[in-house]
Amino acid sequence: MKKLLFVLLSIGAFTTGLVHAEIDNPGGIGGLQSLRGMSELEDTRPADDFKKYPKDQVLESEYVYQPPLVPHSIRGYEVTLNANKCLACHSWKNAKEMGATKVSVTHYVNREDAVLADVSPRRYFCLQCHVPQANAKPLVENEFTPVDSLR
Repeated sequence: MKKLLFVLLSIGAFTTGLVHAEIDNPGGIGGLQSLRGMSELEDTRPADDFKKYPKDQVLESEYVYQPPLVPHSIRGYEVTLNANKCLACHSWKNAKEMGATKVSVTHYVNREDAVLADVSPRRYFCLQCHVPQANAKPLVENEFTPVDSLR
């Protein structure tokens, strides 16, 4: 009987917490809306406009050890276990011919500090660190300022 009462009270407290969370925070976590906006999951809304990407420009780093940003669109790029579109231009073999930046030598070193003949598996999925920089409205205000030596 005590267990049943405990379970019922727990469910009631949890449900009450969810209701209060939605009333106090109508947009989701931190008051932010999802990228979907306020539309319901079942509704189909119009697609957003494509973001505008800078064309072939070097984007400056804002902090030490920042992975370089991608200065072009990556729409349609396949980066999977079996294919990596980035390496078609940025591999050491193709970079000069394609006029692209070579993959850093650090990407050819494994966890045991052995130099490999090909990109290390832990560095193979480029889009985990390197992202395209779009001219888009930020979701939240950014108050980051780089260190004085990078200004």
